[in-house]
Amino acid sequence: MDLDLRKVRYFVAVADQLHFGRAAEELHIAQPVLSRQVRALEHDLGTPLLIRDSHGVALTDAGRQLLTDAGLMLASAQAVRRRVTVAARGRRRLMIGFRAGVAVTAAVREFAARHPDVVVDMQRVEGDDQAAMLLDGRVDVAYVRLPIDEAGLRVTPLYAEPRVAVLPAGHRLAGKEQITEADLAGEPLVWPGTSAQPTRRPHPDAGYLVRGVDETLEHVAAGRGVSFLARSATVFHSHPEVSFVPVPELAPEQVCLAVVASRAEPLVDDFVTAARATAGITAECGNYEMWQLGGDSSHLGS
Repeated sequence: MDLDLRKVRYFVAVADQLHFGRAAEELHIAQPVLSRQVRALEHDLGTPLLIRDSHGVALTDAGRQLLTDAGLMLASAQAVRRRVTVAARGRRRLMIGFRAGVAVTAAVREFAARHPDVVVDMQRVEGDDQAAMLLDGRVDVAYVRLPIDEAGLRVTPLYAEPRVAVLPAGHRLAGKEQITEADLAGEPLVWPGTSAQPTRRPHPDAGYLVRGVDETLEHVAAGRGVSFLARSATVFHSHPEVSFVPVPELAPEQVCLAVVASRAEPLVDDFVTAARATAGITAECGNYEMWQLGGDSSHLGS
């Protein structure tokens, strides 16, 4: 029997909340309806997914497994819906995602020269949603920065770029030619979270989490801490109250290309080819170090 995606979505809401009442409110349905749908899903699968007792709701081993798999399943269904909707409009389109500071123009031009009939759109993605936007079809191909949750994705390394410290303009180290991590010991850090490592800390004193380069610059300028960004921040972003200072000892930031692993479409493959062919041009926008291209990113650190 095929899984009913609506029932799976209802189960995920309960599993996330571990409470039928709150999940029903989130889904805008009556609690008895939700309970019946989850029990019907358990019947379909032939196993209990939830433990219900006087202490509340808990996941069984089978429930934990379904919750792990459900994200990719629901995202894939949403992606199919999006692609069908686009196809119904009668013109082929490709949505390219990119992280702040990554120049995609060269690859888009290379691809457009081969496919003048395809509309290529571009949309910026942030670290906490770069995987989700690929899996649910909001973007077809994305230039991403590691770390990223690679489940369901094919990730190809393109190049690496050094990172810099981001300091308030009046900071004691602002304007230095370069500094070390030790120079910043004890400083509060402003750091963008990611979906793969939402509490990732590059420094023992890391603290405040923000979303995206613009927020990072504003919080640093306001004196709430210092941060680290890819050097492209100095090329594509500026702020009158912020100073960028190189930190040579920091591990470089890895820029990769990501697509959904299950997608085997000529247009997507052709854009990947264009992106790999122009990776050198993209890297030169910030004078970055090139990595040898390959299909396996397991050797890349962050």
